Amino acid sequence: MVQGMKQQILNELSRIEQEEQVRILYACESSSRAWGFPSKDSDYDVRFIYIRPVDDYLSIFDTRDVIERPISDMLDMNGWDIKKALNLFRKSNPPLLEWLHSPIQYAERYSVVEQIRQISPLTFSPKSCMYHYLNMAKGNFRDYLQGEVVKIKKYFYVLRPLLACAWIEKHNSMSSMEFDALLTDLIPAGSPLMAEIQELLTRKRAGDELHMEPKQHAIHEYIEQSIAHFEQTAAKMQTSDQVQDLFRDALKEVWGGWR
Repeated sequence: MVQGMKQQILNELSRIEQEEQVRILYACESSSRAWGFPSKDSDYDVRFIYIRPVDDYLSIFDTRDVIERPISDMLDMNGWDIKKALNLFRKSNPPLLEWLHSPIQYAERYSVVEQIRQISPLTFSPKSCMYHYLNMAKGNFRDYLQGEVVKIKKYFYVLRPLLACAWIEKHNSMSSMEFDALLTDLIPAGSPLMAEIQELLTRKRAGDELHMEPKQHAIHEYIEQSIAHFEQTAAKMQTSDQVQDLFRDALKEVWGGWR
């Protein structure tokens, strides 16, 4: 992490609390830094969950449930109201589930986020999460990796969601955010596929320019086979929807007793 960046992030979170009159319950890193394959010039994508005062939720007027702050070219901050987050949690929203288990966390206050983590196995929907990752992989594959010469860094944005699908199939749980953990668990050590992935990963972390290059045959074959496989697998999965209501408890804990 760039020296001083964490403190800048904490300062910006405090400023958001003051300007928006909210309390931030949780803040973390998302995207390539949390996944474990940032480039030297990767920006910081901070995501947070916040809660408003009780009166805001009792008003007849709707209050915007997202806070967005494009701070600079290196720092982007985006937050969801706890009510929005809980509604998405009910639907096993993969980005939210990733935030909750991010390896880079900037703030966690009060107990509500840990309570959400504890019940997340009850709300986890393998089918909806697998479709989310599968569609992400298919879109990036279609847009960037066709032909004999491809945008080679985009392999990571297809491999990671496909490995998430493989994790869900193997473990029936939300996948690890960290790319290395996915590789270790799911790709055979010493295989041509692992060799190609590790070479690209080393280059990306070193800051090499990964633009248009000949396609990687082992990776390409894995992608095509995996997309076909997970399209069939996801279609056969069962759906589920279970959740406990944490909204009132969060209000009481943060803002005190109320009726």
